[in-house]
Amino acid sequence: MYRSNPNNRRFYDRPRRTPKFLVAAIVLAISALTIVLMRGQPESDSDQAQFTPDSLLRVQLPGQVITRSHTVNGSTERLPLEPDVPDRAASTDGIQDTFKSGDWVNVTVAPGDNLSLIFSRLTLSKRDLHDIVSLGKDTARLKRINPGQLVRFRVIDSKLEEMVLELDQLNSLHVMRDGDSFSAFTETIEPKVKMAAATTEITQSLFVDGQNAGLSDALIMHLTEIFGWDIDFALDLRAHDRFSVIYEEIYKDDELIKQDRILAAEFVNRGKRLRAILYIDERGQSDYFSDTGEAMRKAFLRTPVNFTRISSRFNLRRKHPILNTIRAHRGVDYAAPSGTPVRATADGRVKFVGRDGGYGKTIVIQHGEVYGTLHAHLSRYARSIKRGIYVNQGKIIGYVGKSGLATGPHLHYEFRIHGVHRNPLTVDLPKAEPIDKKHLQEFQRQAKPLLAQLDILLAQQTPPDSSYVAQLNALELSTPANLENRN
Repeated sequence: MYRSNPNNRRFYDRPRRTPKFLVAAIVLAISALTIVLMRGQPESDSDQAQFTPDSLLRVQLPGQVITRSHTVNGSTERLPLEPDVPDRAASTDGIQDTFKSGDWVNVTVAPGDNLSLIFSRLTLSKRDLHDIVSLGKDTARLKRINPGQLVRFRVIDSKLEEMVLELDQLNSLHVMRDGDSFSAFTETIEPKVKMAAATTEITQSLFVDGQNAGLSDALIMHLTEIFGWDIDFALDLRAHDRFSVIYEEIYKDDELIKQDRILAAEFVNRGKRLRAILYIDERGQSDYFSDTGEAMRKAFLRTPVNFTRISSRFNLRRKHPILNTIRAHRGVDYAAPSGTPVRATADGRVKFVGRDGGYGKTIVIQHGEVYGTLHAHLSRYARSIKRGIYVNQGKIIGYVGKSGLATGPHLHYEFRIHGVHRNPLTVDLPKAEPIDKKHLQEFQRQAKPLLAQLDILLAQQTPPDSSYVAQLNALELSTPANLENRN
């Protein structure tokens, strides 16, 4: 028996280690046993599917959906092709085998995708792609396909026979093989136009209640544009206000594509009843008029910016928040996030662009001989805005900021008549011209049935039923000329 030697502990007190050859032998034995056991096990279906050539060749980018349509007895069925589940009907020779039958393969364009990448993934001829793109303006759209667009391919014996790009819900670009070359044309599906209606009371907000009534955000925005000269939708709305709207719906076969033009609308705000009717003259020019023929569109918008609140009102005895002195506030301050677009409230010519003392970055517009507007504390100007240019109502002229003497981002807006400041919130805005007298009788003829339907909606105060919608479509108000001149 060995004893530990205090003077020589290196050997006797060293921890004992397993020899390396023994570790290697154990590892080899375990590996051999595993191989023997696995040889006796059948491969699972999922393992076979994962590594078949067919699944490896079918490449799918993030956000992309690939489907295959199959035609049987004249009817077409779309079959999803998942990247991790191979098509059992196809052979293992790859995706080209699915083309030999002439079936359609549908590819949804993914972010960052282009037609060259799609052709590569489908192993289609780059020469064919060059010939197609070289057709000129007919196929120019193929150079700028967008994510979400659908491209369909029909391939026979590894050769592209036909390709279809959906431009939008009603238009598609067709490319077809013609011998050794290709031809292209655009197909447009004639939509069906139906009339619809909605009515609701405001209990939460214009958008929430409008959506609950079945209206799209775009249609609700259109409604605010029609009545925006008479109603300040940020300040004037009250609970139990209500509105009714008669509008068009665009269908492709039986599929609703979008809600389109508003034909007639009514808004009851604080007990005041406003009505608007769409009128299209013989030149195709369209606008909205009241039931008496007065233009709904005024010469000026009530507000130049979408804002969260009014931070300071028109007040000739206001105490300045920075200078701490009594200084007249000859405009209205609209609090809004920095960068919010500022629009011209009327047609006019830019009189001044630049810094103006405490106003900071400022734009002044002269509207004819009588009216002028000032927009101050901007963060920047729109690129096209320069002194002397003419701007149309609604054009973006600048962006909200806090330049000059300002405690936070907001727009300072002034309204002047013959150089005298007026309160933008209460001043009587000049109206646009009423409907031409020579068109008044025709307008009244067109407006009469629509006004009658608005009366029915107001009396019902409930969502319109199918019989009401049938009455609307029986009016046949949309003539072919009107359909060609949509807003």
